[in-house]
Amino acid sequence: MPQPAVSILLLLLALLLVLAAVLLVRAARFRPDAADLAPHAGGGEPIPVDADAAAGRLSQLIRKRTVSSREPSSADRAEFRSLLDLLPDLYPAAHRALEREIVNGRTLLYRWQGAEPEAPTVLMSHFDVVPAEEEGWLHPPFSGEIADGRVWGRGAIDTKGTLVCILEAVEQLVASGFKPKRDIYLSFCDDEEIAGDGAPTHVRLLQERGIRPGLVVDEGGAVVENIFPGVRGPIAVVGVAEKGVSDFELVVRGAGGHASAPPRLGPAFRLARAIQRLERRPPKPFFPPPTLDMLDTLGRRSSFGYRILFANLWLLRPLLARLFHRLSPETRALSSTTIAVTTLQGSPAANVLPAEAKAGANVRVAVGETAAGVAARMRRAIADDAVELRIVRAGDPSPVSTTREEPYRIVAAAIRGTYPEAAVTPYVMLGGSDSRHFAAVWPYVYRFTPYELSREERETIHAANESLPIRKLGKGIEFYIRLIRSV
Repeated sequence: MPQPAVSILLLLLALLLVLAAVLLVRAARFRPDAADLAPHAGGGEPIPVDADAAAGRLSQLIRKRTVSSREPSSADRAEFRSLLDLLPDLYPAAHRALEREIVNGRTLLYRWQGAEPEAPTVLMSHFDVVPAEEEGWLHPPFSGEIADGRVWGRGAIDTKGTLVCILEAVEQLVASGFKPKRDIYLSFCDDEEIAGDGAPTHVRLLQERGIRPGLVVDEGGAVVENIFPGVRGPIAVVGVAEKGVSDFELVVRGAGGHASAPPRLGPAFRLARAIQRLERRPPKPFFPPPTLDMLDTLGRRSSFGYRILFANLWLLRPLLARLFHRLSPETRALSSTTIAVTTLQGSPAANVLPAEAKAGANVRVAVGETAAGVAARMRRAIADDAVELRIVRAGDPSPVSTTREEPYRIVAAAIRGTYPEAAVTPYVMLGGSDSRHFAAVWPYVYRFTPYELSREERETIHAANESLPIRKLGKGIEFYIRLIRSV
């Protein structure tokens, strides 16, 4: 081999060795911050709560069939009114101490007056639920059955259980003589599942009264395990933003007619080809800032092999983003906008050509992108002027709440006090919540459901056999007691 070639080869080898050494040293130093490992909010000492009594009250709320519907005539408003009437009986001390306002005759806004009115905390939940058929349930979905150490029924997790945890915490604190340092508001709405006007009305009402919350906490992430590569043990994921939720429609029109003499490139074919092109050219993977924060937080707790990746995002970020895009549906959703074709419509009969073929697509817009930008990219991918793409509902991502100021630290401390073994991390919520209306006007909005939830339990949300263990309900009450004491 000529001398110059040998020199170049040795130089390249030396550079590779230096690069490998840099990667390994950075990974060795990539450890959790001391602040993340210190005890918080009582050092994890349990707070006595009566979880069994709380389970009985949750059971009563589940028996109220507060099923929301976009068709006003389909919702049984008597069930909603019955739930509103029941709450003062279940929580008498809280209702004596707090001001209760029924907004628009449907939703609840409570004020617990503190020593100071500035920068109040808003705790959110919703008491409407999605429909449930009895088939496939071990216990009827609106029975509120207490069996096998669990409360069964629609809303046990999403989110009548959360409502109970909040009110149980308030009831216990009021009975003990506790007075909050700042005002606390409870915002409970009846139409979250249909993206209704309950939460927007509460936001407008607070704005009109000159109230500017210093912290808002709504449903969101939970304490989970086995969701992040290389990390063992529980992880508490706190939503600091939400992906945008948009609905698109693809439409192709034609002459219709009898199926015995089909034309080439008819509406159904063009629509199918458009969907296939979207599948072949998905949105590009990338990590928005909140996801980078999550990778940093959890990467420090991962096994050494994974720490090599997460400690060196300065070099490996594009590679890791592509890996996340392929690893699983969940990691793909964390690293890109997603497009899911959910509805198809064509001819009403097998022997009739469709005069119009339509598909509906639910698009979850990643932080850093917009619905309009995604639509433009989809049109380029489809590359067919005969396919009309229109935005039925445009929903951009929410603003991102900081993790570097006191409101986030308060939430994280309450989590660590309740779940000392859990690593607390920010993340971007894949679903939507009422809190996006608060995040549009106020900066400190966080999304956390205070339970340890297994994959099986998470999969029952909006599905059969939704249920919540009584022990976990008790931990949720502990979380809110710690949170309320700290704000």
